Amino acid sequence: MEPERIVETNAAGEERVGPVDAALTPRWAGPATFARLPRTDQVEHTDVAVVGVPFDSGVSYRPGARFGPNHVRESSRLLRPYNPAQNHSPFANLQVADAGDLVGNPFDIREAIDSIEKGARELMGEDTKIVAIGGDHTIALPLLRAAHSRHGKVALLHFDAHLDTWDTYFGAEYTHGTPFRRAFEEGIIDTDAVMHVGTRGPLYGTQDLEDDSRFGFEIVSSADVLRSGVDAVVEALRERVGDRPLYISLDIDVLDPAHAPGTGTPEAGGITSREVLEILRGLRGLDVVACDVVEVAPAYDHAELTGIAAAHVVYELLSLISLGADAAPDGPAYGISGARYGDAK
Repeated sequence: MEPERIVETNAAGEERVGPVDAALTPRWAGPATFARLPRTDQVEHTDVAVVGVPFDSGVSYRPGARFGPNHVRESSRLLRPYNPAQNHSPFANLQVADAGDLVGNPFDIREAIDSIEKGARELMGEDTKIVAIGGDHTIALPLLRAAHSRHGKVALLHFDAHLDTWDTYFGAEYTHGTPFRRAFEEGIIDTDAVMHVGTRGPLYGTQDLEDDSRFGFEIVSSADVLRSGVDAVVEALRERVGDRPLYISLDIDVLDPAHAPGTGTPEAGGITSREVLEILRGLRGLDVVACDVVEVAPAYDHAELTGIAAAHVVYELLSLISLGADAAPDGPAYGISGARYGDAK
């Protein structure tokens, strides 16, 4: 039996099919699509697709992110349709739906990358934007290729404990630690508008940083977030991106393990879930064309801490896309208290 859903009409008079009505069907009941949204085959058109990419053959330490998409879907059951921090209802403005999973060959990374890229291009081919749930960070490369095929070179904001611009592991060019080096080499990212956020932890040597700088990346470390604060970080990111088409890639290990224990390569000293959500909200009005949230490994996740954090990140990304590039950058009420972003200086 199909549960009753929330149906809303946007400013253009168009009906949008939203989540299952939690007043009529308990949140723990029924299949776990993201935020209990309809599937793409249940709506006539999809403006934004949430798609799983359950692939983790590129990991270098703890495996298990292949189970991330369904874990994040289960962890998203408590999300509600109105975002008070943005004064916006993302599921009412645009038609958002769950597109299921893009599947890659777990025994052949190159073949998997090709099939994920093909599936992402097909999803984007109908003027649909995507938010992907991984899977390990290898999947960012085919998704960036797909975004580039539609938008040209894209700006990149990369939230991660790690640089992911290394060359090879054990001679392998395609792993979860190499996607952005490959993206640079393929010329699909705008090197004037690429930045790491939340980076920390030991490296192999100074050459790692020298290579990263050569590829165009600037770094906002987790210590920078602590010392400079969210407002300054947001200002730096906005200045770096400008009005370019923007791809956001977020490895859940950007969060401290206290906030996201369920991940494959945890690093101490990370930012909080509150900080990452506030930074994302501060990107309001940028031209976000595609996103991914990766490296959720549920086997290490106690009480859905990581899954819930990832679900809220996806929700904020969907809100940014729904608001669009025409949204006022300073935003409406920034938090339920009514304080506007930038008021407290």
